[in-house]
Amino acid sequence: MKTSYIKYMFKQPAFMLIMAVALLSSCGSKSKDDSADDDKAVDAQVSVTVTSISDSDMVDYTMLNASSAFQQKNYVKSNTNGYITKVNTQIGHFVDKGETVFTVKTKEAMSIGNSVNILDTTFKFSGVNKIKAPMHGYITQLNHQLGDYVQDGEQLAVISDRSSFAFIMQLPYEMRTTVKMNQDVQITLPGGEKIDGRVTSFMPAVDTASQTQGVVIKLNTDKQIPENLVAKARVVRTQIQNATSLPKAAVLSNDTQTEFWVMKLINPTTAVKVPVKTGLEVGDRIQIISPKFSKDDRIVLTGNYGLTDTAKVKIVQ
Repeated sequence: MKTSYIKYMFKQPAFMLIMAVALLSSCGSKSKDDSADDDKAVDAQVSVTVTSISDSDMVDYTMLNASSAFQQKNYVKSNTNGYITKVNTQIGHFVDKGETVFTVKTKEAMSIGNSVNILDTTFKFSGVNKIKAPMHGYITQLNHQLGDYVQDGEQLAVISDRSSFAFIMQLPYEMRTTVKMNQDVQITLPGGEKIDGRVTSFMPAVDTASQTQGVVIKLNTDKQIPENLVAKARVVRTQIQNATSLPKAAVLSNDTQTEFWVMKLINPTTAVKVPVKTGLEVGDRIQIISPKFSKDDRIVLTGNYGLTDTAKVKIVQ
């Protein structure tokens, strides 16, 4: 009886009309919800900041070790056998060329004293020899002191020629083409003081172990710097004039850093992926070799990580 009644109801036009209206209402409600979700997806925007390219000189430096040295040293020697009766200098003192450094009295004069002069007043014998500095500079070694007996030709002291003072920079031979004669080099002393210098010559030999070549750098200063001081020499390795560059944060890459790209705005709310070819990296900037951007192009600086092509963005300050 119940089954027959249900079949009877399904055959009635009014019942069929009610069912059709209910079905259409259900479908309409679902389509409306889906449309709302789609609108939210479209409206989703990533907050970003933007930048633009700049044209400026880019210089890549390398830091190398350099040690101070006196290239020319002069030796003060005795010109007779005798005893040192006077020393007019000490280590670290500066002496001028021709200045008396030592006084040596011969052993004969020490033995007979003034006996010869007493016998013959016209003889004027003293037996005293004055040893003078052959060149101006600093006394860096003192081999004898007052009262020492020295022989003819024996070394008494070492004078380091002030005009020969320089820093010797150790240049890896593979970088030989990056350093040239008269090139400017900045020397940074321990403590941070910076002094300008210039390349004046190259050593004619290469160190066997390190394969580095000595480069002589003369300083543009009268500052007294001790010998064997190790400093840092800043050498220009690569220099590009009017290079187009972007901040490094604006340039993205894959895991192997074989592909690079930027996110460029084509309108205020859409950023597209633009592959780029990079060049020199200096500090926080990276050179863009291609493509050629204009200064009006806006490139995403922050918020660009993970953005897909034609991403929706919102520019913030």
